[in-house]
Amino acid sequence: MMVLNNLIIMIIMFVLGNMIFVSKHKHLLIVLLSLEFIVLSIFFFMVLLFSLIEFDMYMLMVFLVFSVCEGALGLSILISMIRTHGNDYFQSFSML
Repeated sequence: MMVLNNLIIMIIMFVLGNMIFVSKHKHLLIVLLSLEFIVLSIFFFMVLLFSLIEFDMYMLMVFLVFSVCEGALGLSILISMIRTHGNDYFQSFSML
């Protein structure tokens, strides 16, 4: 029963993260935070799954390394965008 409750919470976290990612596309910071929320919900799901099947947690370390690299890359893009354009609005610069 506890596993089912945790699974429902993780699915709700994933769906909420996706809804925020789709609806709030005005600021880059909100998009990056919603992506990190999605990654966190996937991480919790993997912890639950690996503990149920009694699997080693080495894959979680690889997942954490890639998610930290993704977060650092997004943060560097955010900083360079703020330095060049002055804000993180997507409408403030042209894609061409």
